[in-house]
Amino acid sequence: PAARWAAPRLFSTTSMLEAGYKMKSHSGAKKRWRSSPGKASFKRGKAFRSHLNTSKPPSRLNRLGNTAYSTPAQTHKLRKLLLPYGS
Repeated sequence: PAARWAAPRLFSTTSMLEAGYKMKSHSGAKKRWRSSPGKASFKRGKAFRSHLNTSKPPSRLNRLGNTAYSTPAQTHKLRKLLLPYGS
């Protein structure tokens, strides 16, 4: 009878895959961001360049054509969003 009243376990003895659970990557982040070659940051293309460009100044279109890189704070968040399967 003493074993029946044992304290509950505070940790799982099965791995996540054995339990049938897989972590999910953030779908919006994985569609927009790519990891840089050095794995130090992420990069993405800028929005608002695909259509209705005749009313936008050429300087703005040139700026929108550049690549946007993540800040250190964004990199920290993106690593969490794309774990464990993100590139």
